[in-house]
Amino acid sequence: MIDRFDLCLLCDSLTAIMKSTNTAAAATAALQKIANPQKAITYRGYFKECGDDIFLGVTTPLMRAVAKEFRDLPLPQIRLLMSSRIHDERSLAHAILRLRFEKGSEDEQERIFDFYVKNRKFIRSWDGVDDSAPYIAGRFLLNRDKKLLYDLIVSENIWDRRIALVTTWWFIRNGRIDDTLKLVQLVLKDNEDLIHKAAGWMLREAGKRDAGALKGFLKTHGKSMPRTMLRYAIERFPEAERKTYLRS
Repeated sequence: MIDRFDLCLLCDSLTAIMKSTNTAAAATAALQKIANPQKAITYRGYFKECGDDIFLGVTTPLMRAVAKEFRDLPLPQIRLLMSSRIHDERSLAHAILRLRFEKGSEDEQERIFDFYVKNRKFIRSWDGVDDSAPYIAGRFLLNRDKKLLYDLIVSENIWDRRIALVTTWWFIRNGRIDDTLKLVQLVLKDNEDLIHKAAGWMLREAGKRDAGALKGFLKTHGKSMPRTMLRYAIERFPEAERKTYLRS
């Protein structure tokens, strides 16, 4: 929840900024106004892979409020935010794209999806994937060809592979788990812990929809998959059952 002081500060700041121009610089100024140095230190600790990132410590509710105000930001200006070293600016870009996709027409959704895929090179952290891929790529590809995901899953880029996996969360939410199982099978020998975690997470979510399918997958691959992936996948199993899988 946004407390009244933060909300008033945000509204005053946005009113002043939006009277100027709808630019990435204006959006950045809005974030700077609500930066929280103490939270920035805490947030920084969650991202060991983001070596030179700068964190402002903007909370998720405030980030969404700023995204609403800048939802009409031109795509070239969003690209500037996506390419920033400031973690919160990239998060804002994803929040805007997600909002635009949710509210957009079919043509607008296709435009946002294409823009997202073409500019995915700017993603450089796990949250950059997780707060965008299911809600943009997942929603767009739900009833479309999934070839893109099978191309991304064999990419040398870790974030491409994570996009492929986490995109399927939207499919799972709609009762479709086949692509999740197929894509996870392709990363069973992946060397990256963040891929193990994403794959295990998606397996766990798939298991909520079809426990039998998950157990069938584990029967075939449980002994060979990375332990982190397995632990994530069986997280919701009864304790005795989890121990059995982990001993095998």
